[in-house]
Amino acid sequence: MKKTVISAALAVGLATTPVWASEIIELKVLGQPGATGLIQQEKEKPFFENLAQSTGLPLEVNFKPLDTTGIKDVEELRTLKSGLFDIVSLRFSQVSRDEPTILGLDLVGLNPTYEAGLATTKAFGPVVDARLQERFNTKLLGIWPFGPQVLFCNSPITQLTDIKGLKVRVYDQNLAAVIDSVGGIPVPLSFGEVHQSLALGVVDCAITGPSSANSAGWPEVTTHVLPLGFQMAINGYGVNLNSWSKLNAEQQGTLEQAFSTLTDDIWQYSEELFEDAKRCNVGQEPCLYNNKFDLVEVPVTAADIALVKDAVKAISYPTWAEICDQSNPECSSDWRAALGARVGF
Repeated sequence: MKKTVISAALAVGLATTPVWASEIIELKVLGQPGATGLIQQEKEKPFFENLAQSTGLPLEVNFKPLDTTGIKDVEELRTLKSGLFDIVSLRFSQVSRDEPTILGLDLVGLNPTYEAGLATTKAFGPVVDARLQERFNTKLLGIWPFGPQVLFCNSPITQLTDIKGLKVRVYDQNLAAVIDSVGGIPVPLSFGEVHQSLALGVVDCAITGPSSANSAGWPEVTTHVLPLGFQMAINGYGVNLNSWSKLNAEQQGTLEQAFSTLTDDIWQYSEELFEDAKRCNVGQEPCLYNNKFDLVEVPVTAADIALVKDAVKAISYPTWAEICDQSNPECSSDWRAALGARVGF
């Protein structure tokens, strides 16, 4: 009788043991587009290629950059929820139409510096994580920035308001509202479409980070850059909860620590790349990581800085809150509780 009870208990224990605890399993990872540049190439890609070895977890990682798959960046949350990939390097602005709460991390004017961006992610990141777990069966494993997003144009400008009447590439509805407020014509385009669109005159200007623009060759098809940061281009790593639940508690802790180390590294590297690319794009030294070009750097005026700073309360927050509250009734109240005091609400 005792032997039967022990056997039954052992069978139950085996049935509830996470699969990843004892078996090598393929981990399908969808990364950033390779064209976005050095963060993907020097940090993200090596991290996943060496993940099994660096953590000791029984993983076989299959890493694919987004631009090799035919999947659009706006589809990433749906792709992750479906289980097609176990981990996705989420482009937050691009997927925010599926979950507007995400955009609360990076409203135009909210994160003028890396320090401000880090404070924002710590304060509002848990709210976004809870929402993604609820709606998309996705847990956040880390949040990181590409860095301040600045303006590139293929015609002379002297200040931000000179974009009046010009077609400007944007990547989310919040940025579109701010560009529209100064008379620009916002044109939503994926990153991979921008170089050709600038070359053909489909758009006159476009916004992205200096290093991403450098890697994608935007200075080849533009003449002026206004280094005024609109957003920080916050991104994050999401894991499908079904995949996550196959890890035991110890393995989950190991993986979380690995992603924490990675994202800390990216925050520092992103700032180094930003400063280097700012110099490289306008032909200055030292130029260590990026290609050297000869764009004209447009001086940032006090009026430009004030316009973007004031956009949080005047444009970007109210525009976003109205949209977000329609799908998530607690969206704007959660944001105000986490960040409202910092911006003067």
